[in-house]
Amino acid sequence: MSTGPKPGLRPEEALAARAGRRQALRRQGIERRMALPPPTHAALSTRVCALIQQHFPELAGMHVAFCWPYKNEPDLRPLLAQWRATGRPGFAALLPVVVAPATPLAFRAWDDRTPLAEDRYGIPYPPEGEFVCPEALLIPVNAFDAAGFRLGYGGGFFDRTLDALHPRPLSIGVGFEMNRVETIRPEPHDRRLDAIVTEAGIMHFG
Repeated sequence: MSTGPKPGLRPEEALAARAGRRQALRRQGIERRMALPPPTHAALSTRVCALIQQHFPELAGMHVAFCWPYKNEPDLRPLLAQWRATGRPGFAALLPVVVAPATPLAFRAWDDRTPLAEDRYGIPYPPEGEFVCPEALLIPVNAFDAAGFRLGYGGGFFDRTLDALHPRPLSIGVGFEMNRVETIRPEPHDRRLDAIVTEAGIMHFG
């Protein structure tokens, strides 16, 4: 079955139709994740953390940015805390900071003593401290496909960040298998990830 725009649609109608389909995928992915019972969410998060640790051991010595778990996203905080406890030179856990709309993200270091504030969505972030350049990004997904593309929340922050950072950091999507879709219908601004991790395994995209 074709997923393209219907014949006869004006350009603005086709654009709205594409946006509507992506928004529906985003909404469905969030709803599935929010329906997870706490014990199931915890077990899946633990599995995701174990796979990241197993398949990306180099992260334990890098500046690694992650996202505070929002709307039942995988909780990566135990993994970041474990890496910090190992004390390998070069490791730092970073949280993103929205500097302004439609701009790349900035990042500040985080540990369990870092003072946090909440942004407009209620997501904790470090309001003070020097900005630090990440070497790897652990990026949450609301939907993802086998081609390595993801849907976030629609702000485009991570796509702009990947374009702005040189050298480009390792980009690893992190989510649950329930958020896999046939295609997110990527747009020109969407950036392919280097890998995606779910509780079911790892996909690499080179």
